[in-house]
Amino acid sequence: MSQLSHFDDAGASRMVNVGAKPATRRVARASGVVRMLPATLTAICQGPAAKGDVREVARLAGIMAAKRTADLIPLCHPLALDSIELQLTPYGDDGLRIESTVEITAKTGVEMEALTAVTVAALTVYDMCKAIDRGMVIERIQLEAKSGGASGDFSRPTAPGAGA
Repeated sequence: MSQLSHFDDAGASRMVNVGAKPATRRVARASGVVRMLPATLTAICQGPAAKGDVREVARLAGIMAAKRTADLIPLCHPLALDSIELQLTPYGDDGLRIESTVEITAKTGVEMEALTAVTVAALTVYDMCKAIDRGMVIERIQLEAKSGGASGDFSRPTAPGAGA
């Protein structure tokens, strides 16, 4: 269990002690896709739906979620984030790609905040559009890149054929 930082040598769960670590600049970027009927994507992109502008509501939900990550994930540290950005863009003729970028200067990283922002934004798209498309699928929520901290940088290789 010692390789998993959220467990001590006896296997008990714990919040990682970051007290002795230096505060450094950290950035994390995550993404995900909501697949839907082409007509649903058209409805989202043409403007406000019956419940409002789907992309703007989802963007706000993702920002709010990133700020509340420690309330959702038991062993995450509560963080005062410096910046949260979300982009929601059409992805082919049946997808909406969601990408978040979260920045902070702190003793711990913001990967979970970036992933939480994407996840909640995707769930919000589903909630707002389920009346017209219950078959939507949320897929490929993943960390794209992170920088800063002792573990170094990470960047997901681009898969062949990836993109819209």
